[in-house]
Formats: sequence, structure tokens, C-alpha cells
Amino acid sequence: MSVKIRLQRHGKKGKPFFHIVVADARARRDGRLIEKIGTYNPVTNPATIDLDVDAAVKWLNNGAQPTDTARAILSYKGVLYKKHLLGGVAKGAFDEAEADKKFAAWLEEKSKQVEGKKSNLSQSKADAKKAAFDAESKVNQDRLDAAAKIQADAKAEEDAKKAELKAAADAKLAEEKAAEEAANAAVEEEKTEEAPKVEEPAAEDKSVAEIAAENVSEKAAANVDESAANGSDKTEGTEEAKA
Repeated sequence: MSVKIRLQRHGKKGKPFFHIVVADARARRDGRLIEKIGTYNPVTNPATIDLDVDAAVKWLNNGAQPTDTARAILSYKGVLYKKHLLGGVAKGAFDEAEADKKFAAWLEEKSKQVEGKKSNLSQSKADAKKAAFDAESKVNQDRLDAAAKIQADAKAEEDAKKAELKAAADAKLAEEKAAEEAANAAVEEEKTEEAPKVEEPAAEDKSVAEIAAENVSEKAAANVDESAANGSDKTEGTEEAKA
């Protein structure tokens, strides 16, 4: 019978997980198998492969034919290289110890390549994360700057309106004050024109107050004289009566 090394699908929808199996070529993909020799998880990066290399080499030597995907997996894990080395041992090109040594060196080199890929992936992931963070920070900063600019423009507009209103109020107040001063000046001018001119008395003329004071003094003196005369008459009459 024809034997195939192929993948048997498992896992959930969107998260495939494969078994690497040896099965009859006439069997269904997920049907009866002869032997399971490994697993393959393509979801991880890099893909996770767990394979029994010696079993895979044995089945290849027995004539099993891998599918294209299975062949790529076997090559990635060094199965085809080990089969080639065992062919050289069988031909007497080198002994089995030398073959194992070469295969171990190949595995070490492959391990370094895988680690390098993992490191690059980690660095790429970190760089992508940093770039996303920087982009988000820039967007947030741009939003803050735009909001600050809008606020500053609104404040400047409000200040300009206040200054304009204040200037208008000051101008109106100055105009009203100027009109009031002009009106007061006109009234004063009219009063000045209507008031009669009064001649100032000469320096030697007596004032009305002085004249009034002199009149009062004269009247007081006359009253005193009259009182004295009346008193004298009364005294004389009294003496005559006594005599």
C-alpha cells in the first residue's frame, strides 16, 4: 500500500493545530492513521514543531512519501539532512559518529537561526509597539495643541470684544463730558453777557456798611444826649419841689 506522511487537522476554528502522521494514502485526511510522529502549530511565530526525527527518517527510508507541507516541515527540522547523512554512512563515506557530529552542528546552527528570528521578532514587536505609542502620543498632543489653540483664540476674541466695548464706552463718556463742559461754558457765557456792569466805588468813598455804622453811632449818641437831658430836667424838678 502507498504510505503518506501528512498533516491531520485539529484545533478550533481560526486556531488550527496539526498532527504529523503516517497514514494510508487512501484514508481520509482526519481518518485512520498508522503512527503519529509529531505536532505542528502554525499559530505561533515562529511556528512550533515537535517531531520525532528518527521515526520520520525510518518512514522515509521505508518509502513513505511526504506531502508538500510535510516535506517543508521535515526539511526545517533536519529530517531530510539526517537521511542524507545516513545514506553517506551506508555508502562508507564516513562513519555514524561523524554523521551524528555533523547533524549536531547543523542543529546548533539551526537553533541559532531560530533564536535570531525570535529576537528579531521580539525587537520588531517592541519597535512596532513603540511606534504605535509614539503615534498615539503625537495624536493626543496634536489634540491638546488644537484644543489649546481654540481656547487661546476664543480668549483673544473675547479680550478684543471687551477692549472694543471699553473703547466705545470711553469714547461715549468723553463725548458726553465734552458736551456737558460745552453746555456749562455756554451757560456761563450767557450769564456774563446778561449781568449788568457795577462800577466799583472810589478808594476814598466810604462803603455802605461804614455809612450805616456812622448813622447808628450818631443815633446812639443822640439818644444818650437826650437821655442825659431828660435826667437833668427830672433832677431840677425834684429839687424845686423840695424847696
